[in-house]
Amino acid sequence: MTSQAGWPAAPIDQAAVARSLRPFGASVMLPPAAYLDPAVFAWEHRHFFGAGWTCVGFGSELAQPGDQRAEPTGAGSVLLTRDDDGGLHAFANTCRHRGHELLECGTTARRNSVICPYHSWTYALSGELSHASGLTRREGFNASAWGLVELPAAEWHGLIFVDGSRGQAGSLSGALAALDEVVAPYEPERLVIAGRHTYDTAANWKILSENYHECYHCPVIHPELCRVSPPKSAENYPPQPAWLGGWMKLRDGMDTMSLDGTSLGVPLRGLDGSALRAVSYLNIFPNVLLSLHPDYVMTHRLTPLAADRTIIECTWAFPPEALARPGFDPGYAVEFWDITNRQDWGACESVQRGLASPHAGPGPLSPEEDAVHEFVSMVARGYQGQPVWTPHEALQPPA
Repeated sequence: MTSQAGWPAAPIDQAAVARSLRPFGASVMLPPAAYLDPAVFAWEHRHFFGAGWTCVGFGSELAQPGDQRAEPTGAGSVLLTRDDDGGLHAFANTCRHRGHELLECGTTARRNSVICPYHSWTYALSGELSHASGLTRREGFNASAWGLVELPAAEWHGLIFVDGSRGQAGSLSGALAALDEVVAPYEPERLVIAGRHTYDTAANWKILSENYHECYHCPVIHPELCRVSPPKSAENYPPQPAWLGGWMKLRDGMDTMSLDGTSLGVPLRGLDGSALRAVSYLNIFPNVLLSLHPDYVMTHRLTPLAADRTIIECTWAFPPEALARPGFDPGYAVEFWDITNRQDWGACESVQRGLASPHAGPGPLSPEEDAVHEFVSMVARGYQGQPVWTPHEALQPPA
């Protein structure tokens, strides 16, 4: 999430950005440069992904003291550790000696200290320098001045977020207070990941998020989805400063999102009434897409690598009592969404290619794309140098 102080405007045509901020019905999409220009991508990497709260993984991936994991974030990467008291820490993944990565991105370790693989500088799990060969006992060397650079970290319903602004982004729990009311009954922190796919897509991260926020395309490319959920049943949550999203109903006789609408799991214990007949689709800006089902939670975590390339980690988590059932197979959910995901990624990659045409330009939005307008408005405000999470009612749309 953004620094509340704002930041420099993005290197993009600001008049075109202003047209994206017009009221819904009069606005257009972002200009093609937002999806194609390496300079815009570099700006996003620094400001959207490196200067505020972003999701870097799951608490369950650092379950035990000594667990360590490195993940990309912004222009660099972050080292996550779980200390002996169970505390979570996040550090810039760079040794204070010569800058070597402490752990290669995407890898894990379990040991009682952090050891740089270059010259063996050694740090406590809480970041203090404990040993530097030839220097630790040297007169005048102050080890306390050379601990790891710590970044604010927080766990929110099983997800780990890190603030690359080093404390300027405000409280994560405060920013997501309204969303907490939506997510808490699903208890995602209690669920167990039983399925995981990683997709390497040739599309800009924003195209993927925009696609997630509308079912205008569903009758055309998602026959499986339309069989279990009416594509015109979508409703949105009121605009919020840190997230956006909505929900869609299940058809009568359907229990969940699967190829035949049948659930092979169990309903989540915190749900009743309408929550058992709908699926919520939520976007925590900039990189989490959280899909809440009556019997499982699906999470997409986006890691942009270039203007035209994004890695998507997709996980499916179920209640422990479902996994305890003899012969339980998460495939009923995983197969359905793998089919749907691949349909979406193919469409998004085609959008990416189409926007590269010299004749491409920002198009208007249909009445069914109001959530896309909300997302585009978040991005456009950021491009103008405004905090992304300013409440809508506090903003004056451009004339």
